[in-house]
Amino acid sequence: MILLSFDIEEFDMPFEYNREISFEDQIRVSTIGTRIILDILKKHQVKATFFSTATFAIHIPELLKRIVDEGHELASHTYYHSSFDVVDLVNSKKKLEELSNAEIIGFRMPRMQPVDEKEIYKAGYRYNSSINPTYLPGRYNNFDQPRTFFKQEGVWQIPASVSPIIRFPLFWLSFHNLPLWVYKILAKWTLKNDGYLNIYFHPWEFTDLDNKEAYNFPSYVSKNSGHKMAERLDDFIIWLKQNKNQFATFRTFIEQNQLN
Repeated sequence: MILLSFDIEEFDMPFEYNREISFEDQIRVSTIGTRIILDILKKHQVKATFFSTATFAIHIPELLKRIVDEGHELASHTYYHSSFDVVDLVNSKKKLEELSNAEIIGFRMPRMQPVDEKEIYKAGYRYNSSINPTYLPGRYNNFDQPRTFFKQEGVWQIPASVSPIIRFPLFWLSFHNLPLWVYKILAKWTLKNDGYLNIYFHPWEFTDLDNKEAYNFPSYVSKNSGHKMAERLDDFIIWLKQNKNQFATFRTFIEQNQLN
């Protein structure tokens, strides 16, 4: 089973590289990318999960409607992408439900940062996908965490997929930088071992990130962005479908595995 997900949010990443970007441009860039993603998913009749900040959702009513109408799952990516308070857990859930008229049962913390699972449970979520169970310099060291889903403090944890044994992460940066045939080998190995694949991307990856003056991104961030990223995802989905893999939302995964 393939769990494709997209963290749709304010495009605030340039701040990490000492560049300014207006709020309007943050929303504009992520809106463009989200449309590209939805078109690819529609082309292949694939369902995915969209973890949205409440702030981004407020500014894209037509896209929010499209996400829900086309059968995708909407989940919370908290209220703001650049700041967090524990009240944002319940407030983002309520705002997303108000805007979409859909039940929100899932959560993912921006930048896969740790969050109190007791608070996640109290806010009413059934699952959390905020763990990348590997080591990423400057971000996290989660080698002590399980590689596959487990329950903690009443909440199902669904970590991002990493390969068996060496725990090579299969997240967005790997998808950008590895030769696609190498990424497919790692994905196939992980799928065979775990029975599912949980990989995530962002809408801004589907726009041109090569503008050094505007973004100052290192090459490992901007590589294969824009139309190249769209082509790679298109190729990857075709390959997965040719190998008879089924795609599902996190909600469907929870239900089919009877994770109550």
